[in-house]
Amino acid sequence: MQKKTKLRLAIASAVLVAAAATGTALAANNSSDDPASASPRAEAGERGEQAEESGPQTPEAIAVDGPNVFPHSLDYDAETNTFFAGSLAQGKVFAFGPDGQVRTHIDDPLLVSAQSILVDGERDRLLVSNVDYGTADRSDTESPFGIAGVGSYDLETGEQHWCVDLTGVALDGRQHLIADVTVAPDGTAYAVDQLTPTVFRIEPDGSAEVFLRDDLLQGALDIPDFLNDVGMSAVEWVEGDQLVITMADGSLVRVPVEAPEEARAVELSAPLSVPTAGTRLLSDGSMVAVSSGLLSGEPASIQRVVPDEDWTTATVNVTDTVEDPVTSDVTAGPEGTTYALSGGLAALLAGQPNDGFALTPVNVD
Repeated sequence: MQKKTKLRLAIASAVLVAAAATGTALAANNSSDDPASASPRAEAGERGEQAEESGPQTPEAIAVDGPNVFPHSLDYDAETNTFFAGSLAQGKVFAFGPDGQVRTHIDDPLLVSAQSILVDGERDRLLVSNVDYGTADRSDTESPFGIAGVGSYDLETGEQHWCVDLTGVALDGRQHLIADVTVAPDGTAYAVDQLTPTVFRIEPDGSAEVFLRDDLLQGALDIPDFLNDVGMSAVEWVEGDQLVITMADGSLVRVPVEAPEEARAVELSAPLSVPTAGTRLLSDGSMVAVSSGLLSGEPASIQRVVPDEDWTTATVNVTDTVEDPVTSDVTAGPEGTTYALSGGLAALLAGQPNDGFALTPVNVD
């Protein structure tokens, strides 16, 4: 099925109405005059020490003052108490703390839209997926989804290590969208393509290859007048040297890294809500998933996925909801908290500006 060449969201008008009413365009009370200020690691140590001394507190929502950032995904660096969020509109990566003051951390001309963000603290780097919905400042508006890649950047300075073009690896002439990336303990990264059933393996030096193509990963979810056959939306490396891939249709697939041909669907007690968007792996080996209300206009759903020992089966329970339907990711936060990201994507898809975005603390128990 052919993908649409224009991004519009011509589904039930209730979706956009609900999204606007619940604050997809939020502004912080205090805005930064210098969004490209100093490195977050140089500024955040004192804030982290103060938070540790004050002890656990009830988490509060974070209103971020990032005009027209429109992040889809984010990650958190506990060492510096800093969040990193990619911009679908500007092709940059922004950093901010719990005060919501944003600053530019990465501005790489090779990035068109920065979707997935992963903090790899072991190697002091950020991994960023490069996509093109056709709506960014650097987009090729005539050929959306023609960019697909992953870049590695210094966690402290934002300097590029490498940026690999995965369309040149796939060599299939198809449209691509790198939805998410994860990293194994040895530094090998795995990136999933939402528009084809392809998983890429990327070595620490940036060399890449096709790791797996499997019909089990073929997308089956249609978003009217936006995308058809939407497939993989998130990926996590888990104990046992496996990838757990989340499909937009609410299913999970486990892939043994040493035997990817043995990929199998995870038997779930109930399917995840649809469309399933982002995930966070918890320290006990379970996983939190957020499912957007993009198609229904209903609040986004937060779900806890508790697997058996080898991820052949798992139990799914809803633990919370987020009022904003168009909520697209979950991330760690200070002191063991979990936050859900509402990036204002309804406004982006409708061609409207916004003043910022929001992180909502959510219950995962």
